[in-house]
Amino acid sequence: MEEKADSDNVRVAVRCRPMQDDEIAKNRKAVVSTDELRGEIKVVEEKKGAVGRTFYFDNVFGMESKQADIFNITARPILDFVLEGYNGTIFAYGQTGTGKTYTMEGVRTIPEERGITPNSFAHIFAHISKCEGETQFLVHVSYLEIYNENIRDLLGKDTSFNLEVKERPDVGVYVKDLSSFVVKSPDQMDKLMTVGAKNRSVGETKMNKRSSRSHTIFTITVEQCCWGPDKKQHVRMGKLHLVDLAGSERLAKTGATGDRLKEAIKINLSLTTLGNVISALVEGTSSYVPYRNSKLTRLLQDSLGGNSKTVMIANIGPADYNMDETINTLRYADRAKSIKNKAKINEDPKDALLREFQKEIDSLKKKLAECEESESEEDEVGEDGTPRRKKDEHRAMTPNHVAIARAKLQAERTALMAKKDIAEEERNELVKELEAKENELQLAQTEYSKMEQQLQDLQGKVIVGGVNLLEKAEEQERLLEESARKLQERKKREEALRKKLMEKEAEKIEYEEKYATLQDEAAAKTAKLKDIWRQLQAANSELAEMRAEYQRENEEVLENIRQLAKEVKLYTLYINYFIPSEYQDVLRNHAVWHEETGEWHMRGIAYAGNNVKKPPTPDQPTRRVDGYNPSISYLSYSSLEDPSSGRTSRKPKSRSKMRIK
Repeated sequence: MEEKADSDNVRVAVRCRPMQDDEIAKNRKAVVSTDELRGEIKVVEEKKGAVGRTFYFDNVFGMESKQADIFNITARPILDFVLEGYNGTIFAYGQTGTGKTYTMEGVRTIPEERGITPNSFAHIFAHISKCEGETQFLVHVSYLEIYNENIRDLLGKDTSFNLEVKERPDVGVYVKDLSSFVVKSPDQMDKLMTVGAKNRSVGETKMNKRSSRSHTIFTITVEQCCWGPDKKQHVRMGKLHLVDLAGSERLAKTGATGDRLKEAIKINLSLTTLGNVISALVEGTSSYVPYRNSKLTRLLQDSLGGNSKTVMIANIGPADYNMDETINTLRYADRAKSIKNKAKINEDPKDALLREFQKEIDSLKKKLAECEESESEEDEVGEDGTPRRKKDEHRAMTPNHVAIARAKLQAERTALMAKKDIAEEERNELVKELEAKENELQLAQTEYSKMEQQLQDLQGKVIVGGVNLLEKAEEQERLLEESARKLQERKKREEALRKKLMEKEAEKIEYEEKYATLQDEAAAKTAKLKDIWRQLQAANSELAEMRAEYQRENEEVLENIRQLAKEVKLYTLYINYFIPSEYQDVLRNHAVWHEETGEWHMRGIAYAGNNVKKPPTPDQPTRRVDGYNPSISYLSYSSLEDPSSGRTSRKPKSRSKMRIK
């Protein structure tokens, strides 16, 4: 069944954190004011002649905003779509130290301060517990980070191993070998998130004692199987990506050096690419969107302009010394409002695990049923009178069948021992046969128990709707429900206030248009002219600031290029001193650029070095013996064979001098 795509814009919310203690101690001023009713944010510098900036967004949260309200307003609608089978993405963006991780994770030990991610756990299983009993669910999660443009599995055994990004027509973009865990409760989700958070890369800077040095994506996949109008079972799969982006950094403010500097450069480059993707999607002047320029944008390809319901939460700081970064974040978020996504329900996807689990469960049930049916069938009797299993029977046997067979074997053993007219050698042979049959019965019982356990494990992973699985999360769900109820009441009051405000503004406009004298008309039009002049001044100031910001960003990019150029020169120094030029040509000819991973690969590297062995000749030993000479088996670095000439040249001499441009 093909679902019609639902086209809507990326929703954007902005959250302003409170002033920090060190900012208050340094007498910093707050230059940000929020109007949650109008969805308005104003940034005004406290100096004479300064022109303020005003931005409007879908939702605005001030300094006193609560975690539960932010979840209910921004994340809850996305979660409801995911539980219907849509893809959803919630990501936090902003300058370093503005509270992105707090918004996404919060303080999980305090119910009132839990962020969007842990609150999502409770909401998902609350929905499952309220569904009808015929609906089956499978929930599994994964957790990755993008550190220095390398993708790492935060839940894997080796978190330092770099994974590759792949793409398939039927699945889309995915990460190869990324581990995924089936979960049955919010507690299991929370434990996995705790494990992954411990493996995340963090570091200290001047602006943040615990600064995230990587982007993380926590993915929750919810699969559900239910009966459709066509009286057939259909599987729907919704994916929720919870993205915590590393903060953009001004190197002069963070004081980053060494590894922190390299991390900051990679973070800023990936966020710049994200901005370029947003600009390309908004402007629409070109069909090319640079998703492949960064691992982050590649993984968020569906979330930006694709098959997903997306919410962006921009986090800002109110202090005056961060005003430039705050305005940049707001401009960034303002552009993102214009991105259009085309989300659709993912019905009967090819990569659904629930369908595979159901097939395996049915197969195991069938095998176990066949084992039980075989008990009622008569066994074949051999020439010696002992029962033999039929050729088409499974090796597995039920405990009842095994008990009956063992009783027969015991009777045979007793009868054999009672016989006195039989040779000792023949008796021993028959005893061995009985022991072999006993071992076969043991294997059959083990096989049956193994299939039973496998069936229980698979059935345990599939959650049936209507079963309460919240356990400790019940309190959290009640807290969210109470917050949602209060939020609904507040919305009604705000709607009434908004109507009154619009009526007052309409009355004001009508009153201004009625002039008693020419002097009143001149005064009113002069006021309008002044207002238009202020708007023009604000636009000119905005243009000047954008040019200055462009210049700053350009300088930062140039600085990044200079840093990378220095690294390239260093690596060139290593290469030219330790690898002769002839071998450099060989390496260059065998190097291939891999577009998907964004890396160079060496063709035939698996057959290089000690992995390469000469084929043995008849006069050479095939085993290691005393006086063994490895040079007859392994290719040496001192010789380079030219296949065309059949000659072997000596190892070229390394350069004694070299120049670096």
